[in-house]
Amino acid sequence: MSTKCPFSNDFTYVIFIMDNRTGNTKSPHRLSLAFAKENMGIQSVSLQHYVVGLALLFYPGTGSGDDDFCFQYRLRKNEVDRMNNEEFKNEFVDAVKEALYERGNEVDIKITTVEKMNEGYEAMTVTPEGSNVGMNMNLEVFAEAYESGVPFDEIVEQVTRKIEDHLANMPTFDVAQLTDYEQMKERLSMEVVALDRNADLLAKVPHQEMEDMAVVYRFVVESDDNGRATMLVTNDILDKMGVTPEQLHADALENAPELRPVVIKGMSEVMMEMMGPDAADMFGLAEMPQDEKMYVATVPDKIAGAGVIAYQNFMDEAAERLGGDFFILPSSLHEVLLVRDDGEVNYSDLKAMVEEVNATQVSPEEKLTDSVYHYDSKEHIFELAEKFEARQKDKEADITSEKEEKASVLGDLKAKKDEVAKQPKKETVEKATKNKGEEL
Repeated sequence: MSTKCPFSNDFTYVIFIMDNRTGNTKSPHRLSLAFAKENMGIQSVSLQHYVVGLALLFYPGTGSGDDDFCFQYRLRKNEVDRMNNEEFKNEFVDAVKEALYERGNEVDIKITTVEKMNEGYEAMTVTPEGSNVGMNMNLEVFAEAYESGVPFDEIVEQVTRKIEDHLANMPTFDVAQLTDYEQMKERLSMEVVALDRNADLLAKVPHQEMEDMAVVYRFVVESDDNGRATMLVTNDILDKMGVTPEQLHADALENAPELRPVVIKGMSEVMMEMMGPDAADMFGLAEMPQDEKMYVATVPDKIAGAGVIAYQNFMDEAAERLGGDFFILPSSLHEVLLVRDDGEVNYSDLKAMVEEVNATQVSPEEKLTDSVYHYDSKEHIFELAEKFEARQKDKEADITSEKEEKASVLGDLKAKKDEVAKQPKKETVEKATKNKGEEL
C-alpha cells in the first residue's frame, strides 16, 4: 500500500507485500522493491512465504517546522513507480497471467523473441493450456505505453481483455494439416523484403533474390475482415515437409495469385476512395482521368501487397494497363506505385521522392527499399532503374557506333567508286585498241 506523507503531498512512503511462492504483489507491485534496492540500498529479506519491505523514503528536511519529521524523498510519485524495461516486462507478464487466472483462463505465458522481416521483437507468447497454438503480443508496445505515462494497471487490464477476446474467437487449427504440404501449398503467398536489412533471417528461410529484394513465402493459415494469421516458411519447415525450394517457388507462382490476386488502381481512383465522393467532387476527381500516369498495385486486403511484383505475369499485365514501360516505386511492404515511363519522368526525381517518403512517412518495420525499379515491356526485363538507364546509354552508344561504322563503310565505298570512275572504262580501252589495229 502507499501512504502520503502527512506533511507534504510531494512525497510518499511505500509499504509493499509480495507472496514469494506465487510472485503476486500487492499494489504498487514489485517496482517498489526494485526501486528501494536500487536507490535506497535496501535489500529484500525472503521469509518463508512473504517478503515484507518498508521503504521509508527519507530525505533530510530543511531544518524548519514539521517538514523535518516527514519521511520524504524528492521524487514525484510517477518517478517512484517507474521500472526499467526488463523489470517492466517481467512484472507485466506476471500481472497479465494473474489477471487471466483470476478470470478463469488457464494459460501459459512466456517471453520469447519473434524473428520478423525488417524488425524482430520481444513478445509475450500466450498459449492456452493443452494447446500448441498461441498468440504473440509485442512487449515493446506495452513498455512504450508505460514509459509514456499510461498507468501499469490500465495496460494490464486492456491487454487482458484483448487476450480474452482473442482466446474466445481463436480459430481452430488442425496441426496435422499445418504440416501437410499438399494441403498447405494452396495457401502459399509471396512477399518481398529488403535483402540487406533481413540478411540474418533470410539465411534461415527459402528465398529468391529480385535485384536488392528477396521473395519469401508464407502460408496464410487464416484470413478474414479482422486480419490474417500467417506462417513464414523456413528452411526447417520445408525440410520437415520434404519439399525443395524450387518446388515451393513453382507452387507459390501458381497459387499465390489465386489466393491473393493483384489489384491495380489509378491514383485518382485511390484518392477518391480515401476522400469520399464529396471531397472528390471538390478536388475535381469525380471522373477518372484518361491519361493516368500513376497507379497503385497491391492485394485485396492491402497487407504485404508489394509481393505482387513477384507474380509470374504481373509485369506484362501492368505494362498492358499502363501502355508500355513503367517505373516501380516501393511505397512500402504493402503496395507499390507504378509510374508510366513516357520519356518525361526523371529517374533521379523519383529516387529522391522515394527516399524522402521512406525517411519521413514510412515506419521502419514497413519499409521496403529506397530503390526505384523499371520494367522494359519490349525486352521483358525487370531491373533497378539505374541499370535500365545504363543499358539505354549502352544502346545509344552502340547505335552511334553503328552509325559511325556505317558512315565509314559508305565513305570507303564512295571513295572506291570515285577511284574506279577515274579509271578508263573497259569499252573505251577495247575500242581504242581496235582502232589502232585497223590503222595498222
